[in-house]
Amino acid sequence: MKIPLSYSFRNLWTRRLTTILTASGMALVVFVFASVLMLADGFRKTLVETGSYDNVIVIRKASNSEVMSGIDRMQASVIESQTEISTGENGRRLIAKEIVVLVNLVRRGSDKPALIQVRGINESSLALRPQVRLIEGRMPRPGSSEIIAGLSIAKRYKGGGLGEVLRFAMRDWTVVGIFDSGNTGYKSEIWGDADQLMQAFRRPVYSSVLFKLRDSSEFQGFKERIESDPRLTLEAKRETKYYADQSEMMSTFLSILGLSLTIIFSLGAVVGAMITMYAAVANRTGEIGTLRALGFKRRSILLAFIIESLLLSLLGGCIGVFFASFMQLLTISSMNWQTFSELAFSFSLNFSIICKSLAFSLIMGFIGGVLPAFRAARMNIVDSLRAA
Repeated sequence: MKIPLSYSFRNLWTRRLTTILTASGMALVVFVFASVLMLADGFRKTLVETGSYDNVIVIRKASNSEVMSGIDRMQASVIESQTEISTGENGRRLIAKEIVVLVNLVRRGSDKPALIQVRGINESSLALRPQVRLIEGRMPRPGSSEIIAGLSIAKRYKGGGLGEVLRFAMRDWTVVGIFDSGNTGYKSEIWGDADQLMQAFRRPVYSSVLFKLRDSSEFQGFKERIESDPRLTLEAKRETKYYADQSEMMSTFLSILGLSLTIIFSLGAVVGAMITMYAAVANRTGEIGTLRALGFKRRSILLAFIIESLLLSLLGGCIGVFFASFMQLLTISSMNWQTFSELAFSFSLNFSIICKSLAFSLIMGFIGGVLPAFRAARMNIVDSLRAA
């Protein structure tokens, strides 16, 4: 004979206060677990979505980022002459020779400094990034000390708003436009004329060359030819791969940190579940003896108590995931360890994180309930009825 599932539901409902307290402890652990996974995924997603699969970025070999890269004008000209580069509607080749430098900006309200990426662009830079759109003002005029700021910069940093002035590289730079780029890292950058930024920072080389492939299948041939050219010391990556590599270190760190914290917190939740289930067994000794006398086997008793513990943990898991979902409304900033610049990003919840969080809660419930369940299953019928 099998004990019906409703038996476990009814027992949890009967012990409502204990159920709520234990489920709340598990919900807190699942909340932390899900939030850290969402944080790591949000960071990775922001960087990965920054790139486009058909775009190729060329940087100096062994450079971890554009900030550390250097491409001289001769090398840039060699890249510019390649046949794989696509052309735009106006007949111009979709290639941008860009410079990326770091500047210190002060946060609004706190006066704390942070490193921000400044990107020197040309006329093709915007066409290569369709996710970027100007939402206020206008584009900077070539040859001028005008810049446009990402939406995150405009909101978070002094001098980043439309019409405001930023001072760096011993020059005043006027913000003439604000741009948004959705859930990408560009909104944490400042853009200006590449030639003017090279002069201001006294930097004679570009940081990277970005272009769109005429045919996506031509990437491997281009990569092999460029990287084997003895005149060049460059490497080519798809833009998506470049930004995925950028996110790897930080995402790994956040995942390890989250796992460590969750393991510590989960020990308390497991102990709480175990105490709850041991108390349930102690309070239902006579009930267990009656079930055994009615013909229910030991494995049915064992399974009923394990199911009860799993239902308890599932309830906690659902509550934890529910409250963690509201973290998506927050936008935070953190340092990109590859470029050492500030990057704004949001928590990201997906189906995989929901499944992992609920699975983690069920594991906690199983660990916390298996020993009390074995104790209930091993009870002697006569002793149980006598204790009642």
